[in-house]
Amino acid sequence: MKRILVVEGNLREENQGFIDGGIKTHTESLKDSISHFTENLDIDVANPSSDENIFETVKDLNKYDALIWGGSSLNIYNDTIEIRRQLEFMRECQKKIKKMLAICWGMQVAVTVAGGEVKRCKTGSHRGIAHNIKINNEGLKHPLYKNKDKIFNTPAFNFDEVVTLPQNSTLLSSNSINKVMAINFKVGDCEIWGIQYHPEITYKKMVSLIHFRKDRLLNNKAFKDETDINEHVKIIENEDKITKKDARMRELENWLNYIDVH
Repeated sequence: MKRILVVEGNLREENQGFIDGGIKTHTESLKDSISHFTENLDIDVANPSSDENIFETVKDLNKYDALIWGGSSLNIYNDTIEIRRQLEFMRECQKKIKKMLAICWGMQVAVTVAGGEVKRCKTGSHRGIAHNIKINNEGLKHPLYKNKDKIFNTPAFNFDEVVTLPQNSTLLSSNSINKVMAINFKVGDCEIWGIQYHPEITYKKMVSLIHFRKDRLLNNKAFKDETDINEHVKIIENEDKITKKDARMRELENWLNYIDVH
């Protein structure tokens, strides 16, 4: 049985807010999605921001066959001790774990540690959904996108973007909001598949997150008003009606096949 480490990107306080609001944490959503494809995994969970003694909690990173680093509401360019802990932990993971799926915030952390750069996106944001992601020629050859439609929509929630890739990276997909929607790069022996969206999260949860973050989203001008929110939510709900579960989660399935969990 393969052993993987799941890294929770959110602070404990943010997760408690999710729980209080009846929303699953990102780690819980990820575990649910993994279980759709396989039960044949031994999964540990770590939270480098909130686990103060993270290197005591996870003493031997070499024991893991692979790692998934999930999403977060944090911004990588804010210099906080919690973010510095994540960067430090990512640096050690890249040295000792050979296969990594870095999702949204996870990709931003991985890219930053590897010498890339993340900034606030100048062309907009993804608020629960990303439209018209186009897989490029390199992406069409990459196992991340096996059996994936060349142009697709997907759950996504991000205001930041990768603006500078690490050395020797391969861009796999883009859309009109983020040029970097998926990449592949290596740090030493660690191969990283990075995606700026959330195949592991349902559209229903994205709608719940919009309502949960309503005041925050209005304050930072992500939406004009509540009418704007309601109209956007209808777009996501309509997408949910036509999206097939396996198609939405194809990237996760392909990564699980890549680490050979069968």
